Amino acid sequence: MDGGRLYLDTASAAPVRREALEAAWPYLAGAFGNPSSHHAIGRISSEALADARSRVAKVLGMRATDITFTSGGTEADNLAIIGMALGAQTAGTAGSTPPPRRHIVTSPIEHEAVLASVEFLSRVHGFTVTEAALTSDGTVTPEALAEAMRPDTVLVTLGYANNEIGTVANIPALAAVAREAGALFHTDAVQAAGWLPLSGLGVDALSLAGHKVGAPKGIGVAAIRARIPVEPLIHGGGQEAGRRSGTENVALAVAFATALELAEAERTEAAARVAAIRDEFIATVLGGVPGAFLTGAADGAGADGRPTRSPNHASFCFSDTSGEAVLLELERLCVTASSGSACAVGSDEPSHVLTALGIAAEVAQTSVRFTFPSSITAEQGRTAAHAVIAAAESLATSFA
Repeated sequence: MDGGRLYLDTASAAPVRREALEAAWPYLAGAFGNPSSHHAIGRISSEALADARSRVAKVLGMRATDITFTSGGTEADNLAIIGMALGAQTAGTAGSTPPPRRHIVTSPIEHEAVLASVEFLSRVHGFTVTEAALTSDGTVTPEALAEAMRPDTVLVTLGYANNEIGTVANIPALAAVAREAGALFHTDAVQAAGWLPLSGLGVDALSLAGHKVGAPKGIGVAAIRARIPVEPLIHGGGQEAGRRSGTENVALAVAFATALELAEAERTEAAARVAAIRDEFIATVLGGVPGAFLTGAADGAGADGRPTRSPNHASFCFSDTSGEAVLLELERLCVTASSGSACAVGSDEPSHVLTALGIAAEVAQTSVRFTFPSSITAEQGRTAAHAVIAAAESLATSFA
């Protein structure tokens, strides 16, 4: 929180951790060598990169050879989805025999990076696509996924925690359905990092972005099992085990590993504490703003104890009130939030996530998302909730 302003948009970008910057600095200054160079200063960079790779792998419960550093979550999604789907066409992956498997299962509420990657495979490479059915809160059940699977399904890609509505998927159960059918499974875990477990998911690949966990923007990870053939998207010198050519950004890789480790170390305590603040925030807003309703899964946990909503996430539609107007009024009240995905740049269209859940377009355009930092206090949560109520009341008076 800066100068009394409450920043509640960590789903777009979390504050950069000082520890991540300090860890990165030596590789921007004295140890600036190219990690592919064979001289002493290059070896320093190479060793730092290898160490960062191992540290990320440990958090994910994977091997260092599974970790590919990318420019962010979007590239990580593209590499995992397109790379694995195309790699499977010539390598017999996922049990394919000629003709190769060319069917993909996803859902209509995935991040734009996922949907665009799948659309590319359909448009350019002739893959067929099925969108699994959703519950009203944006959940794909294992039964719905099984219904969407076909004998020629090569890949399933379903997000872990939805960036707009916060609904959390049961990734281990969904991955088991894909595995049983002999298909690969990828999850976009960008919004889950720091809030939900990242190991033991049973996935073949997952995507992460550094700026969601306190690293600077411009670094991400495509964690793909090394045994899986991947067609690279960027060709050149064969860096990153041939999966992503180009000189690696050692400083940001080190920053990412540092931030991810810190987020994971704090996760259990932070998730429980922030979820309680979120629950009070939701109850206060719903009780104080007529016509407001929560989007996504209800707060709390499922029958198996899994969280059904990301611990730091609250999202609403404010009927008959422009979401942008609410955001502007909140800015005046020193609360920063967002209307949804920061990746839908300049779009005036209603959220594809909300409309896929059956919310009318004009109502979807009233949406506002609040995503809390791990540092938020209960008092700050209350202040934010009362600011939302005050903003809604001010707007109601203005348009009365």
